[in-house]
Amino acid sequence: MNERIIANNHYPGLDVVRVIAIAGIVLMHVFTNGNYGLSGFLFEKVIGTAGNFTILFMMVSAFGMCCGYYEKFKAGTINIEAFYKRRYEKLWPFFALLCILDVVISPSADSVYEIFANLTMLQGLLPNPQISVVGVSWTLAVIFVFYLLFPFFCFLLFSKKRAWLGFIIAGIYNNLWQLYFFHQQHVLGNFMERENILYSAIFFMAGGLIYLYRDELERLKNNRIVAVIILAITASAYYFLSQNDLVMAVFSVAIIIFAITTDGKLGENKLIKKLSSISFEVYLSHMMIYRVLEKLKINHMFGLNAISYGVTAVLTLTGAIAFSYIAKVVLEKFIICMKERVNHV
Repeated sequence: MNERIIANNHYPGLDVVRVIAIAGIVLMHVFTNGNYGLSGFLFEKVIGTAGNFTILFMMVSAFGMCCGYYEKFKAGTINIEAFYKRRYEKLWPFFALLCILDVVISPSADSVYEIFANLTMLQGLLPNPQISVVGVSWTLAVIFVFYLLFPFFCFLLFSKKRAWLGFIIAGIYNNLWQLYFFHQQHVLGNFMERENILYSAIFFMAGGLIYLYRDELERLKNNRIVAVIILAITASAYYFLSQNDLVMAVFSVAIIIFAITTDGKLGENKLIKKLSSISFEVYLSHMMIYRVLEKLKINHMFGLNAISYGVTAVLTLTGAIAFSYIAKVVLEKFIICMKERVNHV
């Protein structure tokens, strides 16, 4: 296996995928919230459907977790307390800051209840996890439920045979959600399927299966045209035929396979590495930045046209990147300082 890829089980190509995915999601949210009246293939098919990259995020999250922890769980050498503590330490401080800022910017009576659910990081277990405080955090909610269930996930991935069985069952659940369970008898109104772990389980299982077959997929490096053809076919199916979750899932698998079978040189760029490291923070904070621009009426500064959209999209993305980087650095230093004080007591 390529030394660049095998080091620390890190695949530089996936850093590029994270950056592109988060940029696409930001562009989509600015487009749909700004009502710019823009049409055409680029805006309707490419930017307008980029929200589906959340499915890609789920698969990449599962693959990344397997790279870091699967073998440890399988060998029984993992420290469970350290594992779950790490999940909170990595996500909670930044998310808590966002929750507080969101309530300050858009205060409401309901936010008192919702911020409590958010701060526990267990909002994904609610019957209907539609929360307005940091509304885009539904992705974090379902991914955190995946973290909670990760030991069971590793059990399902213990062998390829069991993994395929788990994948098939997850696929059945995914379809049952659409055919039967996504109904007022089972859920409240304004419910989105992807917010439920059983519906989204198939996406995490797909990421796990890619991990199990990573050595076999590595052979595609010697015949890279195969990965390119698969990516081209699935991209064409998604952008020209259908943008439903199943097609997006297949497209996402092709993207990950392409990313892990390339040499990853672009992913070794320092800027790409840094942007990838804060990609989830950018995702969580970008709508807050957009709402600030909206309150300042900057989002329609040049009218309802492509210029206003472009300016707003750039300001939203760069603003979220700057905020995420600065906030993360400050929070890390604050946490280190607090730990040192506690240790000296």
